[in-house]
This record gives sequence, C-alpha cells and structure tokens, in this order.
Amino acid sequence: MTATPTPMSAPITGLGCICAAGATLAQTMESLLGGRREPVFSDHIQSSHSVRYPVFQLPRPWAPEGYFDRPESLRCGLLAIEAARQALREAGLDATDRPSNRIGVCIGTTVGSAMNNEGFYRQFHLGGRPAMAPIRTYLRANPAERVAREFGFTGPCQTITNACSSGTVAIGQAAEWIRSGLCDAALAGGADMLCRVIYNGFISLKISDPQPCRPFDADRKGLNLGEGAGLVLMETDDHCRRRGGRPLAHLRGYGNASDAYHLSAPQPRGTGLRRAIAEAMAQASITPADLGFINAHGTGTTENDRVEGRVFTEMLPGTPFVSTKGYTGHTLGASGGIEAAITIASMLSGRVAGNVGFVNPDRETGARPICETTEIDARFAMSDSVAFGGNNAAIIFERADT
Repeated sequence: MTATPTPMSAPITGLGCICAAGATLAQTMESLLGGRREPVFSDHIQSSHSVRYPVFQLPRPWAPEGYFDRPESLRCGLLAIEAARQALREAGLDATDRPSNRIGVCIGTTVGSAMNNEGFYRQFHLGGRPAMAPIRTYLRANPAERVAREFGFTGPCQTITNACSSGTVAIGQAAEWIRSGLCDAALAGGADMLCRVIYNGFISLKISDPQPCRPFDADRKGLNLGEGAGLVLMETDDHCRRRGGRPLAHLRGYGNASDAYHLSAPQPRGTGLRRAIAEAMAQASITPADLGFINAHGTGTTENDRVEGRVFTEMLPGTPFVSTKGYTGHTLGASGGIEAAITIASMLSGRVAGNVGFVNPDRETGARPICETTEIDARFAMSDSVAFGGNNAAIIFERADT
C-alpha cells in the first residue's frame, strides 16, 4: 500500500535574482517578457579552442565599484549574498533586528568557487610550493556559509552539490526544514559562476552551441553557459503571520529521484524525472489539469530536451511549457533557484515569456514550447531540473492570492 504524501506548505515571502538577463528579478522579467537576450564572448574566460562559444555573463555595470575586485573564489558567494539581500528586502525581513533568529540557508551550486585556482594547482603539480592564500580563500568561499555569515543567520546551513539540479533540490530541502520546525525561515536556491574549467569541460563533452542556444528546437546544438544566483525566502506559517509577512506563493510539492542510469546522459524514457514529477504532484494533491505551466530545465542539448519533451507530452499532455535558459544561459547549480524565482514572478504577473530560439519541434517528441509572451492565469506552476548523474527534481508552487 502506497503511503499518502505529507502535505507541504511553505509560504514564500521574498524573491531574489541576479543573472545575465538582469541585476534584479524585475529587470530579468523585463528582459524575458521583451524577448531580449545578450549572449557574449566572455572577456575573462580564455581558451585555446578555435571556435568561440558564447556565454551569458553578468553585465559589469550592475555592481558597485570594486565589488568584484577581490579573489575570484569569492564571486559565487557574492552572487548569493546579492540575491539574498533582494529576497530579504522584498519580504521586509531585517535580519539585523533578529540576533537570535532561526533562519536557515540552503544553497545549491556546481562550480561553487572550487575550480578557479588553476595557477595554484598547476604550480603544485609541477613540483612547486605555491602560497596557500588561494586555498584559504577557497575554504571561506562556501556560498551557504557566506550568506549565513553575512547576515548572522543561526539556523541550519547547507550547500547542495547535486549537479544542475542543486538549486531545485536546495529549495526542496529547505522546505523540509520549514515543515519539520528546524527553523522559522530559510533562504534557498542556487548560485554559480562562470569559470574556464567548466567552459572547457562542456566543450569537451561536445554539448556547447557556438550560436545562441535553441531549447527544444529540432536543430539544437547544445547549451550556452551562464552565471548568477536565485533565492527564495520561505517561512513557517506561524512566523510569517506573527511578523505580518505577506506570502507571494506557497511551495506545495517537491520530488527528487535518480535515474541510476549514466554519469551524464538522462535515462531515455525519463524514469527519474517522471518519478520526481509524480512525487511533487502527489504531495501538492493536484492533477496535470491543475498545472498552469512548466518552467522546464530545457538546456538546448540533444538528449536532455528530447527526454523532457517526451515526459511532458506523455505525462502532462497539453500543459504549456517554456525554457528560460535562452535568456539566462545554463547557470548550472544556480538554474533551479533562478528558474524558481522566474516561475513565481510569471505566476504573479500572469505572463510567461516565450521560448526563444525555437522554430521546429523535435521529430521524436513533437513537443512545442510557448514561443511568444503569453498571458496565463496559473494557480499552480512547476519548475523541474534534469542533471548529470541522473539527478532529477521538481517543485510545484501555488500562487498566494488564490
């Protein structure tokens, strides 16, 4: 006999987002809804490849003078801090007034500032004795710990490294903290940065597109990397009520399942993704007909989009879906957090951005994403992630004004 999932109710009172599409969530939504995207050839990633691959890097003007003039290993944490500050500001929660607060931090990341000390490792490999300053900086660069330290949070603190589902898993994990009473509130999502090792690594896997990416298009060639951070602030119902907070949405369902199939390729039938979606929907107590739209993982790679398209057309037929990575790039561990913020903002505005770059549907699945900015009255929406190692996750939100 299958156990009935325990209902999930985590009020979301603040959203923060910084990415190539905008320095704030409002700016990001303006870019998406206006169909604007700006992939560039990076000015700080050097490579010997004969082909240059575009990336979605942060526009320089957004940051205060000197903000990033620090060791590069701290960049990921700085992005997370900025997204956290935005979410706290929107929620009207002043952490400095709560020295004994029980606020947790759960942040997903892939790069996590761990892969940008090439000079140190090269010198060590050649038998040198490099200075330990880069390693000390790295040890202070954990993005969740950076956010907790910045704001003085005393709740649980965890960094999730579950490949590109990390941000989505972090939100689900933090929601479990809220439900179990481990903390009164939690900041959760993802943060990641561009770096040369990752840039070259995806090229070596032959899944980078030398043109702006085309999620779900039949002629897609791969992904474009991006960077940024997206966080949501969740609270217990009691904490939100006592301080007079105003929920924007509620996290109603979370599912997490492994393919147990391949190191980098998704299981062809999407067995893990199907299970993650089914778990999230069962916890939210909804049917496919209740979903207003899906913010898909949609990287633009051949296998990922084919598997997702097949799952959507077979499991959630007729449900509108879109990939926003055509505007943000694939921000790896940050993508689940950024896309969660975009999903909620889309629900609140009643408008979903079109899937940029799509022309022809995949011949195997026939899946057709939303291609123009579309008005949608969605009570429920889902964001899903499909990651290396067969790590699949899905989260379902309910608009708070329903």
